[in-house]
Amino acid sequence: MKLNFTKMQGLGNDFVVLDGIRQALELTREQLRFLADRHFGIGCDQVLLVEAGTRPDVDFRYRIFNGDGGEVEQCGNGARCFAHFVHQQGLTRKREIRVETMRGVIVPRLEEDGSVTVDMGVPVFAPDKIPFVSDRDDLLQPLRVADEEWAVTAVGMGNPHAVQVVADVDSAPVERLGPLIESHPRFPQRVNAGFMQVLDRHAIRLRVFERGAGETLACGSGACAAVVAGIARGLLDSPVRVETRGGDLSIVWNGQGTPVSMTGPALTVFNGEIEL
Repeated sequence: MKLNFTKMQGLGNDFVVLDGIRQALELTREQLRFLADRHFGIGCDQVLLVEAGTRPDVDFRYRIFNGDGGEVEQCGNGARCFAHFVHQQGLTRKREIRVETMRGVIVPRLEEDGSVTVDMGVPVFAPDKIPFVSDRDDLLQPLRVADEEWAVTAVGMGNPHAVQVVADVDSAPVERLGPLIESHPRFPQRVNAGFMQVLDRHAIRLRVFERGAGETLACGSGACAAVVAGIARGLLDSPVRVETRGGDLSIVWNGQGTPVSMTGPALTVFNGEIEL
């Protein structure tokens, strides 16, 4: 089978984007892992699949597969690339689209300067909604990892996040603790582990060990979760600039019960064809 694809990136978080509207696609987990493999395939953090919406109030359906082939609920950097892709491919002329995901509808908007703003939805803190195993809904939750006690804020951004504050992201134990937090038994669907350094009330630095992908250069939903956690804890004020290893994002959140808005770049790297 010959497969047309587009390689895209948002702040170095890179994607293989597939048009599932104009070509029939039913990929196995092994094929998805091959596409994501940086040595034998194309190479990416996630594979994004563009499909027709399954309900009348949306323009498209958006599916995300991590490098391990597993399907996940949300990807903020991918959502921005999605918006650029459907415009570049002539699938829509709308600058604002409604996109169906596993966890609800997101609304990306293509700005005049080429950046994309995404309404990422309302964050949740209730443990059973994230999901996170806890008998209390405190913002700071103790989490025992590697025989050490850590304090995290669990946030649902359509996908689960565990955010902790560190003094310096460069020396944070991301490689050591990231995999252990990701697969911690208190997160039954695994979790994205965020390590946040507060620079001032409107700026943070962030590293994220992503579920099923490892540490990436940037994580859009992770940036949203970190800002939400920081504002909820009284450490930050909206808007917040999030510095990742791949570049900066702007996050706006007006508090409990309101949606999170994320603005950042999305770029096409190249188009190609691969045989599976």
